[in-house]
Amino acid sequence: MTRSPESLRSARWFAPDDFRSFGHRSRVLQMGYGYEDWMGKPVIAIVNTWSDANQCHAHFRQRVEDVKRGVLQAGGFPLELPAISLSESMVKPTTMVYRNFLAMETEELLRSHPVDGAVLMGGCDKTTPGLTMGAISMGLPFIYLPAGPMLRGNWKGQVLGSGSDAFKFWDERRAGRLDEQAWREMEAGIARSHGTCMTMGTAATMMGIAEAVGLALPGASSIPAADANHIRMSTDCGRRIVQMVWEDLTPARMLTRAHFENGIACAMAMGCSTNAIIHLIAMSRRAGHPVSLDDFDAFSRRVPVIANIRPSGDRYLMEDFFYAGGLRALLERIRPHLDTGAMTVNGKTLGENIAGSQVHQDDVIRPLSSPIYAEGALAVLRGNLAPDGVIIKPSACAPHLLRHTGRALVFDDYPSLKQAVDDPHLDVNGEDILVLRNAGPKGAGMPEWGMLPIPTRLL
Repeated sequence: MTRSPESLRSARWFAPDDFRSFGHRSRVLQMGYGYEDWMGKPVIAIVNTWSDANQCHAHFRQRVEDVKRGVLQAGGFPLELPAISLSESMVKPTTMVYRNFLAMETEELLRSHPVDGAVLMGGCDKTTPGLTMGAISMGLPFIYLPAGPMLRGNWKGQVLGSGSDAFKFWDERRAGRLDEQAWREMEAGIARSHGTCMTMGTAATMMGIAEAVGLALPGASSIPAADANHIRMSTDCGRRIVQMVWEDLTPARMLTRAHFENGIACAMAMGCSTNAIIHLIAMSRRAGHPVSLDDFDAFSRRVPVIANIRPSGDRYLMEDFFYAGGLRALLERIRPHLDTGAMTVNGKTLGENIAGSQVHQDDVIRPLSSPIYAEGALAVLRGNLAPDGVIIKPSACAPHLLRHTGRALVFDDYPSLKQAVDDPHLDVNGEDILVLRNAGPKGAGMPEWGMLPIPTRLL
């Protein structure tokens, strides 16, 4: 299907010979644009989550210009529309409070403006699901542009991973084995470029899932933020979205249940964050093709973890993943678990996009015959403690914890738990378990002891 200029959504604002459209046109002229800049052309919204408070998106101030260049090259008219940034490390109490706010903002930005398609610029944890949920609900053609991971951390020759190594060195600091100067040096070396966390946390997980679902260009999610390939990919997004508008490639015409099942398979093979379940289920519901905990459990039983990326892996980071072949190579290796006929935003099927992809380092992206973990990254458990289901991440768990019974010290609030952890006189040992629950006024935050068997798939 090829659309005509008269059928563009933006034409409702600009084309009619009436007083209302006169107002729209005159205000665009007021900004210094000429008629030839927008008349008869697809108007592309670039939803940008850049801000001075979001380190993961620091490069988006420039990348938006790269996207605009691509839109202009393809004969479109770009309009940058800023959206809430949701910096994971800055926003309190948690960015999860604002994920749906971003989804609503994205949907209404697209609905209220004279736009025909969109490029969504995100990457930091909640921005990927927030942006895509809103755009799916709005229904315009869109491409997701992932921020990409930051470079590997480095301190005194050691490769550092954000999150995982921070906990380790904080323990060293608390134990008095790391002085203030060393701590400051490590602090400055663990996150040394723009981009998202370079471990397989929520950011890397959701960027990869977005690509596997078909919402990003092939290979886009693996490119480090500081790599020149990221600039070229951004311009490619601008060019491609104009074509998508003419093709009328909307989410409703493209997405099926198979797309989200591909996302689940990819998540399991990557060694994904547990947050993948919350976000992918929400995205699938927006598209009208809901997946469930049972779907995650089914895929986790047959798709092994093959990405040797921390924390499920023991050595490598997302920069290494890119050099090893990136997401396209990982998806090619799990091809038997994918619906390769699923259409993607570049107009080709997932199978076409990953065909011929090669793994360049087998220890980073393992063969199916030699996985990091023989089953998926996540497991769905049900029992008397969680009748509606609970999620664990066995791929990143010490093997001795997969079957465990111990005393549980239960807290009603986080401050009480934190205070207890720092209490050198707390009556705990290596077999005990700390549990944070959401309780009412009873107990006033005081700990209670009990016996807690930890359920696993094996029990």
